[in-house]
Amino acid sequence: MVRQPLTPQQIAAGQRLGVALRAARGGRSLVEVAVAAGMSPETLRKIEAGRLPAPAFGTVVCLSQALGVPLSELAEVWMAGMPVRQAS
Repeated sequence: MVRQPLTPQQIAAGQRLGVALRAARGGRSLVEVAVAAGMSPETLRKIEAGRLPAPAFGTVVCLSQALGVPLSELAEVWMAGMPVRQAS
């Protein structure tokens, strides 16, 4: 199966998510949060920098828990500016 390239909207959403996660981390070190979320610091660094614009759902869930940010808030950040899908 070939993975489709991300759209510009999806890339922008990943960048917004990265900014939100970096802000939520506040004064905590990147290493501290990465370890608490069960990932490598380099992965978190890439997410925060927008270089990994579409992290796996489980990754976002773990970051949500490690940062104490409701998953719904991270979803709102991701969806801001995204086109609304029509029900089929």
